[in-house]
Amino acid sequence: MARNPNALLAAQFPVMDTMVYANHAAIAPWPRATAEAVAAFAEENLVRASLGYRDWLDRETRLRQLAAELMNAGSGDDIALLKNTSEGINLVANGVDWRAGDNLVLPTGEFASNDMPWAALERLGVTARHVDIRAAVDPEQALIEAMNERTRLLTVSSVQWSDGFRLRLDVLGEACRSAGVVFFVDAIQEFGALPMDVTACHIDCLAAGAHKWQLGPEGIGVFYCSPQMRESLRLSQFGWHQLDHPYWFDRPDRQPSSSARRFEAGSPNSVCQAGLLASLSLLAEIGMHEVSARITANSARLMDALPSLPGVRLVSRGEPERRSGIVSFRVDGRASGKVVADLRRHDVVAANRGGAVRLSPHFYQAGAQLERLLEAVEQVVTT
Repeated sequence: MARNPNALLAAQFPVMDTMVYANHAAIAPWPRATAEAVAAFAEENLVRASLGYRDWLDRETRLRQLAAELMNAGSGDDIALLKNTSEGINLVANGVDWRAGDNLVLPTGEFASNDMPWAALERLGVTARHVDIRAAVDPEQALIEAMNERTRLLTVSSVQWSDGFRLRLDVLGEACRSAGVVFFVDAIQEFGALPMDVTACHIDCLAAGAHKWQLGPEGIGVFYCSPQMRESLRLSQFGWHQLDHPYWFDRPDRQPSSSARRFEAGSPNSVCQAGLLASLSLLAEIGMHEVSARITANSARLMDALPSLPGVRLVSRGEPERRSGIVSFRVDGRASGKVVADLRRHDVVAANRGGAVRLSPHFYQAGAQLERLLEAVEQVVTT
């Protein structure tokens, strides 16, 4: 854990001085370190142009390695730096060698980005089989039982976007490995909030945009692809940056890298790399176990307190293994959009998702900020 973490967090998140920002499941505020890294990059570019490019390349390497460490990947070679989660999902959806009659399995109610690319495979004769995980007694088993001999891939959001429903990736990954099924994870609502282990969970591919729980900029995301999976994914885009030595421009051969760089066709997003490295470095300094402990404690506090308020009904599941950083609720007789608007007048930022009020505070808001959030909800629902 970082030295004196509370003092560190107070300095890093001045947003706490003006509001309770409980909307990290949408777009997170940057830590001060991230804003300073982006500003420093802009100033460097202003006065030195690209003369420091070798340092930019070193930063890119460090970012890949840190992302790999935070998800327990084998090395930075397993990490591609893409534009967003959707790009990673589409790389997999369009990269599997599908055959007519194949199917894939996914939960009902996935966010559009983890639904549309798979639905588009219908043109190839591939069927998407949806499973209502919230109605199932054993959600993981329901997904596993939906697979058959023609199932090529299981795709899940590790944490569901609307209500924070969390799946057990270890159970799903073991089943996929045993069945020879590709296991893809949309981790945008988990990576940066809870510890992840792509190795122990037998995850083949994972995508997570940086602008939510990773506290990074929009326009960049991490994409993990296991060494075993990389060669089997058909490439659909090509360019100079996917080569092992991309700055050797007149090289005689142009074979895509065997590393995850093979998925990066064009010029890197250097300014967002600077910002994301700062964000992930802060999470690493605090420690993901500490980050996770604070986030799950926040969710437990919200789930304990909210049902005691008049007319408030939890939408999110309360079992500890299903908890994440998201807690959703409804208020009897009140539109969720109106509740969100009323909270904003109390300087609390939440979201209306799935017909419910979605709260998603981050680890740095444990304590006084969380109590301010609960006080605001109580004032809104009792007036």
